[in-house]
Amino acid sequence: MTNKKGLNKTIVREISKQKNEPKWMTDFRIRAYEMFEQFSNPTFGPELKIDFNEIHYFKRMSDKVSDQWDEVPKEAKETFQKLGLIEAECKYLGGIGAQYESEVVYHHMLEELVEKNVIFCDTDTALKKHPELFQKYFNHLVKYDENKYTALNGAVWSGGTFIYVPPHTKIERPLQSYFRINTKNMGQFERTIIIVDEDSELHYMEGCTAPTYTTDSLHAAVVEIYVGKNAKCRYTTIQNWSNNVYNLVTKRAIVEEGGLMEWIDGNIGSKINMKYPCCVLAGEAAKGNCISIAVAKEDQIQDAGAKMIHLAPYTTSNIISKSIAAKGGNASYRGTVRIGKKATHSKSTIKCDTIILDEFSKSDTIPKNIIENTSSILEHEATVSKIDQDKLLYLMSRGLTEEKAKELLIMGFIDRFREELPMEYAVELNALLKNYF
Repeated sequence: MTNKKGLNKTIVREISKQKNEPKWMTDFRIRAYEMFEQFSNPTFGPELKIDFNEIHYFKRMSDKVSDQWDEVPKEAKETFQKLGLIEAECKYLGGIGAQYESEVVYHHMLEELVEKNVIFCDTDTALKKHPELFQKYFNHLVKYDENKYTALNGAVWSGGTFIYVPPHTKIERPLQSYFRINTKNMGQFERTIIIVDEDSELHYMEGCTAPTYTTDSLHAAVVEIYVGKNAKCRYTTIQNWSNNVYNLVTKRAIVEEGGLMEWIDGNIGSKINMKYPCCVLAGEAAKGNCISIAVAKEDQIQDAGAKMIHLAPYTTSNIISKSIAAKGGNASYRGTVRIGKKATHSKSTIKCDTIILDEFSKSDTIPKNIIENTSSILEHEATVSKIDQDKLLYLMSRGLTEEKAKELLIMGFIDRFREELPMEYAVELNALLKNYF
C-alpha cells in the first residue's frame, strides 16, 4: 500500500504500522499530516509546482539495517559502491550510514566509538532502542507545524541519522551519511537528530544524489542539532541532486554557552533548492558560522543562504555565501540575521559574492538584518560580478584555453569554501564543477 502514489491518513498509518512504531508516533504523524493539508506553499522564494499525488512517500528496500555490505540489497550495494562509499569508509571515516529510498540499508561505526558510548544509528533504530533520548530531542527544535514541508516530514519521515556524543568526547574521524533517491517520482523524508554534549566535538558529513528522470522527485528533510556548553559541531554537505528534484530542507542548530556550530553547505544540484541552515545562539559567547556555495545552470533555481538568531550576550556569527549562475540559472542568497534585545555586545558579519557567467543568468541577494540593541554590530557586504576579462586574457596568454582559464577563476572564487572541506570532498567538488559549465 505504501508504495502507491499519493498521500492520505491511511497511508500515513500504514507507514507507522510497517515500522512497528509506538502509538504516540502514529498519533504524531496524523497530527502532522492534518497540518500539511492546511498549509499552503511558502509565499517567498521560487514558485513550487509539486503534484503531491504523483509522489511515492515510502519504499522499503530491506527489512533490516545491516552492518555488512554483503547483506545490503544488490541494487543499493552496487549504487553505493559506484559512489565510492566503501573506499571512503575504510580510509577516513569513523562511521557511515547509507539510505536508499525511504530507509537506511547499511550502518557501521568503529568499535572505539562504541566503547566511548557514542550513539550513531539511523533515526528509526533510535526510536526503538533509545526511546527516552529520542523523545527528549525529537520535534523540539524544528516543529512539525512550522510550514508545509516540516509538516510533511513529520507525517512521513523515514530514515535519517541519530547521533549522540557524550560529554567530554572528541570524535577524531568524521561520521558520514549518504542519501540516494533512485526511483522515479520518489520522495525522501529523512529526519536527522544530532546531540553534541558538553565539551565534545563532532564532524558530520552528508552526501546526496539521484539519477535524472523526466518527472519530479521531492526531498524534504528536517535536521535538528543540539550543541552543548563549549561543544563543537561541524556539518558538511555536498548536495548534488539531479535537476528533477525539489530540495526543500529545514536545518537548525541551537548552541549553548561557549559552543560552536559550523555549517559547510554546498548546493550544486536540484531543480529548485530552498535551504537556509540556521544557528540559534542561545548561550553567552556562542558562535555560529555558515560557509556556502550555490551553483545554478539552466533549469535550476538555487534559493539558499543562512539564518543566525542571536539570543544571548557576546554571541558571534559569520556568513560567507558564494553564488555562481551560468547558462540561464538562478543562484540567489536569502538570509536572516536577528540580534535580539538580550544579545548585547554581539557581532555578525555577512559576505555575499556572486559571479554571473552570461547575460541569461540571474542572482539576487535578499537579506533581512535586524538589531534590537545598541551595543551590537552587524556588517553586510555583497558583490555581483562577471568573470574578470583581464584575468581571463592573462591566463589565456599563458597558454590556457578559455575553458580552462574560466575553470581556474571559478575555483579561485570558491576557494574559501573548498579549503573548509576534507580532501576527499574537495576533490569531489572539483570534479563536479569541472563537468558543470
